[in-house]
Amino acid sequence: MRGPLDSAVMAEFAARIDEINAVADRSPGFVWRLQDGAGSATYVRPYDDDRILFNLSVWETIEALRAFVYRSAHAELFRGRKAWFEALGQPGVTLWWVAAGERPSVEEAKRRLALLERDGPTPDAFTFKAAFPPPEGAAA
Repeated sequence: MRGPLDSAVMAEFAARIDEINAVADRSPGFVWRLQDGAGSATYVRPYDDDRILFNLSVWETIEALRAFVYRSAHAELFRGRKAWFEALGQPGVTLWWVAAGERPSVEEAKRRLALLERDGPTPDAFTFKAAFPPPEGAAA
């Protein structure tokens, strides 16, 4: 982030977090998202750098996730991301398949992101641009 969530530079983004989470919750194909006691993962900080926001969700298909990311109200925030976030210089998002009913952990997500950074897209950690088909019985 370009500043703390309660800073002026992040105000527009922060004001829409609950709205966008609600859009995700109602979206076709949505299964689960990581939440703290307040219903958001906004204050989960699994990295040493507190400016790194962390989000983790499960979707039935890549297509359902893609529709949410690029064709819902989320897309407005996605298009404006440079106003709120600095470029990482490394992958900041990774996808992988999980068994139906599984809820991935924060540590698993960190491990998958590290795999993507180290090895590039593989069936174990990939991107929208370089996706892999699901194994039998999996969800995105």
